[in-house]
Amino acid sequence: MITRIVKMTFREEEVGRFQELFEGWRHRIVARPGCRKLELLHDVADPRVFFTHSEWDHENDLEAYRRSATFAEVWPVVKTLFAERAEAWSLHTEHRMVRPVADEQTSA
Repeated sequence: MITRIVKMTFREEEVGRFQELFEGWRHRIVARPGCRKLELLHDVADPRVFFTHSEWDHENDLEAYRRSATFAEVWPVVKTLFAERAEAWSLHTEHRMVRPVADEQTSA
């Protein structure tokens, strides 16, 4: 599995526009073959900073998305809204820990 994290910093006046655009695109992105998960994260300290966190079955699934019509529509528009160049990382998961549901119930 591949985890993809993309950090995007937008011009302050473009934050709302990006959020609207993402809302329209997110269903198409997560529907791509091999995409298991898509999250949009918003920095608590800087309202201009967002991260996308996506999980893909294989690196070739991510690359197929990056060559898709959806990406060709999304990325050129999003890039025009940036205040800074985006940063991106593709990662393999080394460890993943999730608290068991039973722990949450007993601590409530």
